[in-house]
Amino acid sequence: MNNRYGTLASWVYNLDKPVGRSFGDIEYYRQRLDTCTGPVLEPAVGNGRFYVPLLQSGISVEGFDPSEEMLSYCLSACRERSLDPKLTQQSFESFAYDRKFAAIVVPLGSFQLITELASAKAMLSRFFDHLAPNGRLMVDLDPIGSFLGASGSVRSWNTEDGDLLTLTDTRVETDFVAQKTVSQLRYEHWRHTKLVDTELELFSLRWWGVNEFALSLAEAGFVDIVASGNYQHGRVPQKEDETISFEARRPA
Repeated sequence: MNNRYGTLASWVYNLDKPVGRSFGDIEYYRQRLDTCTGPVLEPAVGNGRFYVPLLQSGISVEGFDPSEEMLSYCLSACRERSLDPKLTQQSFESFAYDRKFAAIVVPLGSFQLITELASAKAMLSRFFDHLAPNGRLMVDLDPIGSFLGASGSVRSWNTEDGDLLTLTDTRVETDFVAQKTVSQLRYEHWRHTKLVDTELELFSLRWWGVNEFALSLAEAGFVDIVASGNYQHGRVPQKEDETISFEARRPA
């Protein structure tokens, strides 16, 4: 199964992207949601890196994630801060709520975990259906250039008890027609130079063209579509930008 985020993968993610670590997105979306008067939804909430700061800001935000391991980190972070989270274990493909949201926010390229074009377009329609009239969808995408760079890396993290976690990332496929990359991720847990545990996962991502994504939003029924570069709202994306943020509205 691709993009599963098992025990070691979740542990590494939580060390590498702890709650509150911002890439510019937390500050940006706090500002964009400042006038939001209804509930907000974050799909693929993960360990709560983005979710918890929004909740701390007084924003009424709910979240879901398919990974039980990632949700456990998020719940733990909320308990440590005496927050009352609204979290459920659901997937992109089948999530459902009996309420409409004033905004749906998908930060840091999580939408690109949906690698099949038809599924991604169906997800945009699903988001549309879960928004209240005039509700806004906000999605971050990584630019195409970030998919075409180095094809392998090795990283490591020290744990609180002195153990070592390593991640070996090896690109195994780049499909230029499907606009998809597949990487083999090998997670290893080391203690006193001995291997304690290991996980092997396939990790897939899809890249989007700026106009392609805007057209897909329009196809799903969204209006007032704005693409912004590097968390500067309304600034036309440029080739050196590290993040492209889309914002679109469901008509009244």
